[in-house]
Amino acid sequence: MIRRTILEWDTLPYGDGPGAIPVPAADRIAAVAASSPLAGSSGGGVIEHGRKSLRARGVVGVVAADGCALEILPKIDFPGQQGEEATGSIRRRLVHMLAVALNMKIDAGQITALDWQRETLLEILIRLFSEKLVDAIRQGMPRHYVEREDDLSTLRGRLDVKRQFTVFAAEPVRLACRYDALTPDIALNRVMKAAIARLGRIARTADNQRRLRELAFAYADVAELPVAALRWDQIVLDRTNARWRELLNLARMLLGQRFQTTSTGGQNGFSLLFDMSTLFEEYIARMLERALSGGDLRVVSQGGRLYCLETEDRRGVFQTRPDILLKRGDTVVQVIDTKWKRVSARIEDPKRGVSQSDVYQMMAYGRLYSCGHLTLLYPHHGDLLGDAGVLTTNVITGSDHRLETATIDVSCVAEMSSRLRKLTQVACRSAGAPTVGP
Repeated sequence: MIRRTILEWDTLPYGDGPGAIPVPAADRIAAVAASSPLAGSSGGGVIEHGRKSLRARGVVGVVAADGCALEILPKIDFPGQQGEEATGSIRRRLVHMLAVALNMKIDAGQITALDWQRETLLEILIRLFSEKLVDAIRQGMPRHYVEREDDLSTLRGRLDVKRQFTVFAAEPVRLACRYDALTPDIALNRVMKAAIARLGRIARTADNQRRLRELAFAYADVAELPVAALRWDQIVLDRTNARWRELLNLARMLLGQRFQTTSTGGQNGFSLLFDMSTLFEEYIARMLERALSGGDLRVVSQGGRLYCLETEDRRGVFQTRPDILLKRGDTVVQVIDTKWKRVSARIEDPKRGVSQSDVYQMMAYGRLYSCGHLTLLYPHHGDLLGDAGVLTTNVITGSDHRLETATIDVSCVAEMSSRLRKLTQVACRSAGAPTVGP
């Protein structure tokens, strides 16, 4: 089995030479990646298939084909770490970002037991899912009453009069019964079984394979459906089964229903991919909610939805959806747009690598939402001097609106909340209210 790990935007050579993989293996990996919805119409949105190498783009995860697998990790700098140590730290941080975005709790025992330096991202996620599912089943599998119809020798429930006096008019020894039966064969359990079946075909470590076999046995009485036939709309989480919410979110991700992920491919291929721009946006929104909890600021993700233009008959066109709005009541006090890109480390560059289209977009947000505090938020990286925070602040011509370029260090979770609060303090003061506490 050929296995390689690279970072986003890095290349993996194929053919002859040190570190290169065979040409057929590269072709198979590229074909599976091209089948992903994230690949776009050109098929190169996940991996660019060059003449001598495969180049990863801004999508991370795992692409597996017959006899080979490629793990793509995000570029997150950990000062002083290199090689396997740095790779393990990146996997740990990526799983943390996914857990925050999915509202999933991972206890300290699970974190300590994971082999971050040797297990791939896919095996780590399979392990987390299977261990959590085993613990949940020990507390009891959810069951619901469903209506059944059956022809029995004794009455059960109530008699289906119409069927009894038509189908069994000449055979009164059989009774057409309609009754409620308690069964585990419900939509929630079908989702879990579909995840077990899919992961069972791709798990490689012995422990993961063993747990998935045990789980498949536990779900033997649940119907197995293809992913496309699963009825997500029939799943109802209430106080009786609320503890399954995390598992449902994790299963949704593993089955390709979250963060534009996909777990499809050719007959001998599989991919589990994450758009880092989407994940970064939701991660920051969730962390902001935690950082500002208890205050009067409200975090609205992908909200607003005001239109840039109106037709003559007052129909809106070109709807906007800012990544994050900070609101006090109905007033927008700050607009934050997240960008999973690396800003320029050149201090002499006043633009810091910010694209002109992003500036135009933020100017439109400031005008539409009557907000004077606009922030473009990027991930911090090691080439930037100093700590994460505001890099530049510019006044938008002809207004009192200010557009700032800022960074946040996703490698340092301990300081994340305090730095996010610091980024919102100007908005709090400009709105005439006290800043959020430290």
